[in-house]
Amino acid sequence: MPPAPARTPVWKSIAIALTDDIAQERYATGEKLPAEAQLATRFGVNRHTVRRALAQMAEQGLVHARRGAGVFVAARPTDYPVGKRIRFHQNIRRAGRVPRKKLLLLEARAADSREADALELEPGDPVLVYEGLSYADDHPVALARAVFPAARLPGIQAALEETASITEALKACGVADYPRRETRITAKLATATQALHLRISEGAPILRTTGISVDLNGVPIEFGRTWFAGDRVTLTVGDD
Repeated sequence: MPPAPARTPVWKSIAIALTDDIAQERYATGEKLPAEAQLATRFGVNRHTVRRALAQMAEQGLVHARRGAGVFVAARPTDYPVGKRIRFHQNIRRAGRVPRKKLLLLEARAADSREADALELEPGDPVLVYEGLSYADDHPVALARAVFPAARLPGIQAALEETASITEALKACGVADYPRRETRITAKLATATQALHLRISEGAPILRTTGISVDLNGVPIEFGRTWFAGDRVTLTVGDD
């Protein structure tokens, strides 16, 4: 019987291999990648296939081409600690990158059954939904949705309107610390909307974290979900 056709296109396999090389620091930020001819020899393909892989990586913000000079590493996947305290700005700065957030949605509505269960509310109780896009060095790395119990956090909407930082907004509402009670990590494929925000291909691999944060009395104050671009962030698990 003839062998079954490969499920992953060759150009995509090349992009994955080169992305892994960058993640393993075989090529540093700003370093030039081997020429197309060298990469074609390495992977046993023609230069057109290599060019398509590099174009995909450029769309994702991992490499950039300089006319007449070659293709250079723009960024490598950022280590992102996932522990009891997940603070975006702190994590990105620790990795030597510049953090930024963009507010996409701020909506007051009734809690659905899943949100009510996570936040220990009754279905229909008022909640505030925050959605934002997180950047590292102007590259989108994560799409986040956080749901807050409105009655427990009076003023949370005004605080989030003033600052896109959840940490600062909670601090303004009297919550100085909010450790994670639990975090779940799941592999997913990007939807069309997620792909548009994260500048990746629809169906590209993403990592979704789902977590419940509590105040120092153990009362839930945030039910959050974050979708990370799988090739731009390496989630690391620790105690803090």
